[in-house]
Amino acid sequence: MKKALVVIFLILITHSIFASGEIVLKGVYQGKNIYVMNPFASSGVGFCVFEVTVNGRLSTDEINSSAFEVDLTVFQFTKGDKVVIIIKHKDDCVPKVINPEVLKPQSTFEANLLKIDKAGNLAWTATLESGSLPYIVEQFRWNKWVKVAEIEGKGTAVSNEYTVKVPTHSGNNRFRIKQIDYTRKPRYSKELRYRSMEPPVTFSPPKPEKEIIFSRETMYEIYDYFGNLVDKGIATKVDISKLAKGDYFLNYDVATETIKKK
Repeated sequence: MKKALVVIFLILITHSIFASGEIVLKGVYQGKNIYVMNPFASSGVGFCVFEVTVNGRLSTDEINSSAFEVDLTVFQFTKGDKVVIIIKHKDDCVPKVINPEVLKPQSTFEANLLKIDKAGNLAWTATLESGSLPYIVEQFRWNKWVKVAEIEGKGTAVSNEYTVKVPTHSGNNRFRIKQIDYTRKPRYSKELRYRSMEPPVTFSPPKPEKEIIFSRETMYEIYDYFGNLVDKGIATKVDISKLAKGDYFLNYDVATETIKKK
């Protein structure tokens, strides 16, 4: 009986020591290693972390210290490869990952062979991607850059091809491609210029009451007298019946007009 109690006691002690939580880091390899602050367990039995795995493989790094490095170079990753790091630790303490941002995708792309066809399809080839991030297509109109399309990047370092539909306006068009990574600093492609032979868009009536009618489909924005955006889209007709009477600024095609809603 005493032996059984001793065995149960040892099992409970062992379970208490190794009862664990875990920190899961997911991202892409960017050529940098992970650093971890590793406190003592509150129980006083060793350090907090007792196991680290990288993509399911046990790390051989020395983790029995107050700080350690997870060396990712030994796994022979290439930039952009997906990485999952699991740091297992005792329940009575929590380690701290110093630089988790090194696994976040970075904008490193180079955009080449930008072109646009008569149907309004913008195409380009991207190289040197090191993680999947959205590509945002911007067009310069109304004296500002306007977002007109978005497509998810493939994130691999090989040559990737992209095509996305964009709205064009009459005359000279300017487009650029943008990505923003965790640093919040945008990365841009070179500008693409394209000349449309479509005639300028017109609208009627000059003092609309219920709707604005464009001569053909166009991208538009409507701002109130105080500069607040009240409507935007791509259309041939715009319902303005619910807008209050007064003056508004109408952006359409490449023009900006002041209209009075009756």
